Amino acid sequence: MLWTVQSALRPETLAAPAGNDHDEGFRHPHRLKAGPDAVQIHLRRAANRLSFAAMPDPLPSLSPAELARYSRHIMLGEIGVEGQRRLKAAKVLVVGAGGLGSPAALYLAAAGVGTLGIADFDRVEAHNLPRQLLHDSDSVGERKTASAARRLRLTNPFIDVVEHAEGVTPANVIELFGAYDVIVDGTDTFATRYLNNDAAVLARRPLVYGSIFRFEGQVTVFDPAQGGPCYRCLFPTPPPAGSVPNCGEAGVLGALCGVIGSLQAVEAIKLVTGIGDTLRGRLLTYDTLAQSFRTLQIARDPACPVCGPHPAIREIRTENYSFDCSTSEPAPMAITEYPLEIPVTDAKRLLDTAPDRTLLIDVREPHELEICRVEGAEAIPMRQIPAQLGILPKDRHLLIMCHSGGRSMRVTEYLRANGYPAVSNVGGGINAWADQIEPAMRRY
Repeated sequence: MLWTVQSALRPETLAAPAGNDHDEGFRHPHRLKAGPDAVQIHLRRAANRLSFAAMPDPLPSLSPAELARYSRHIMLGEIGVEGQRRLKAAKVLVVGAGGLGSPAALYLAAAGVGTLGIADFDRVEAHNLPRQLLHDSDSVGERKTASAARRLRLTNPFIDVVEHAEGVTPANVIELFGAYDVIVDGTDTFATRYLNNDAAVLARRPLVYGSIFRFEGQVTVFDPAQGGPCYRCLFPTPPPAGSVPNCGEAGVLGALCGVIGSLQAVEAIKLVTGIGDTLRGRLLTYDTLAQSFRTLQIARDPACPVCGPHPAIREIRTENYSFDCSTSEPAPMAITEYPLEIPVTDAKRLLDTAPDRTLLIDVREPHELEICRVEGAEAIPMRQIPAQLGILPKDRHLLIMCHSGGRSMRVTEYLRANGYPAVSNVGGGINAWADQIEPAMRRY
């Protein structure tokens, strides 16, 4: 789920350096030049290395088998044997074994990160498979951490994979983050993103952030310990409930996950080895339809409540991370009211006890109806609702349903604004219906 960045952010020029030096360096990648440039590179690497927990001294050695496996890395003068040993010594936590966590974890494992943690409380579902490549059809129903760990251990038997099946919670996040050097955020809810950000700031760990939405993605590194901004500097407060659809409502291009997750892996590797310039203070955005990248400068907010000079957030409290920006929890329905939103249990009760005075309208697309549907529901795709004004009955309680509640809420508000007071959104949509009413229903 991606949240559009304010238009006030300014693009950088992404032109590659021109001239003979650039060309010569490309033809001879191992030709290193002495002088001020080399000194600046050395200082930059030293600064990057200070942005996470201290490495063991001495660094772990590499076996002949590991030297052979990582030979293409080691041939890179910027990495070499020392850089590969740093990767072996590193501890990286990937939060979320989903669309972003899959490519990020696979490349970090293949790169030789010595300890790779996977934190996720969820289980694999069939609709995950087109974009979450850590899992396969045999993994459906299995814990994501177990499925991911099996794949990662097969990818590289030289690394340790640690499963955190409870996921990241306010109760465990500080201790969990403190056990790792770099945190890779592959989550897709705002509450978890704010939790990850605040914990990373308090634990003084760099957070490699990524997000995706439909055809667009974003990547950056939040690292206030090294003077950079944090997530709250970019997005001070969560968006209003219902204002940002999730991937289950809006969809996402599966291959986009591979691009953004791989870029997150690159940033983590740079942080560990100290090479190059990280995205600290810069947001990289990617548009698949235009096949274009942009880099936006993001500044640290002096009034930031977590990384500013006078922080209001000094500890993790559960109540600060209980919001939901997609759909609010519906309250139980009173018989004499037509509330804006009702839970699926109340919708089922109304359909059973007052079928002549209740109408369930499914506003999903036809291809979604082929996956699953509630018997007796009238199918009207959301885009056709305006044409139904004056046709839909006003003497019945209209219950509006979609996949998870986002589209149906917009339809509910539209109908109420156009003379239909007896309209309620079915909170959680057919996804909640399958979970609470018909467990055998196919989910997506």
